Amino acid sequence: MTTQPRPTTTLTADEARRIALRAQGLLGAPDRRAGVRGVLRHLGAVQLDTISVLARSHELVPYARLGAVGRQTVEASYWTDAHAFEYWSHAACILPIEEWPHFAFRRRAYRDRPHWHHELPDGAYDQVIKQLRAEGPLTATELGGAKKTNDWWDWSGTKVAVERALMYGEVVCVERRGWKRVYDLAERAVPAALLHDELDDTECLRRLVRLAGESLGVGTRADIADYHRLKAEQVDAVIADSGLVPVEVEGWGRPAWADPAALATPPRGRHRTTLLSPFDSLIWERARTERIFGFTHRLEAYVPKPKRVHGYFAMPVLAGGRLVGRVDPAREGRTLVARQVTLDGPKAVPAVAQALVEAATWVNCTNVRVERVDAPELREPLGRELAGLLG
Repeated sequence: MTTQPRPTTTLTADEARRIALRAQGLLGAPDRRAGVRGVLRHLGAVQLDTISVLARSHELVPYARLGAVGRQTVEASYWTDAHAFEYWSHAACILPIEEWPHFAFRRRAYRDRPHWHHELPDGAYDQVIKQLRAEGPLTATELGGAKKTNDWWDWSGTKVAVERALMYGEVVCVERRGWKRVYDLAERAVPAALLHDELDDTECLRRLVRLAGESLGVGTRADIADYHRLKAEQVDAVIADSGLVPVEVEGWGRPAWADPAALATPPRGRHRTTLLSPFDSLIWERARTERIFGFTHRLEAYVPKPKRVHGYFAMPVLAGGRLVGRVDPAREGRTLVARQVTLDGPKAVPAVAQALVEAATWVNCTNVRVERVDAPELREPLGRELAGLLG
């Protein structure tokens, strides 16, 4: 690890928390004019996931910051006018098209990769490129089929080829249609000014580290590395030249770096009250969430049901700049069902009720039903709050 310059700024844990909230677009007036595209540029990456309860995670992220923006508006904002592309960042993410050059280092690494989980049949790659050039954009099914069998991992030769082309950067995912990737040639989908791999690895990493620092506001080396899933040594190699500045955060017990613009003005403004996707970039890194909010959270969708503590898709509730509870939601017709609610004491009841009602309205539900409250004595107060808000 490289030697870090001595910090000249010390932040309290509360200041760091507020800086992080503002950097993530959850403190201050939402920029509704910039809309979903503004949220994407601000965050630099919006994670995709197959799970859909209230909505898919990439819809929940702008909802948390902007309120009840229409779901079709969200999709159109991401995928029209060559505004964004999907690639491997923190995970599979929607990324602003301006970041295409920054991932040249990863495309090169994939091209140089000696081993793959799936064998690429002879001629399949060239055939996919030829077909996309003639007929694209197309899904894997339209290209000839995504699977050889019903097993999810048993990809067809066509699917192996087009995914390889995606990782190499010759093909781009230009939208999701019914959750299927829609592929097109990069030469058509990426603006000419951005369609290049001219940045060397060092410059790609430097830019991504800077962008991660801006999106986090303040973070440790591990926080910054995790944002676009860089290696610690990659961060170390470029962070001194990234424009981020070393700071000390009381109680963190480890070196940190901050966006100098985030330090220039104190974070002020209205806090959002909202349900958060477990894949929201505010909380997607568990150690950071525990350090900043004192809140331990994990996704339990893949945990056997008897071993779940908070529920299948428990969504943290953000209010007043704190994480004050969890809701495991579901939908039954026009009813939003809170299968399980966890509250951080009586003071959290109004905020959780507000978050539930706003989410219900967004997904066209007219009622909210609570099935279980972890603290039974708070069930009645929560019910009263919900009844008052629902009228």
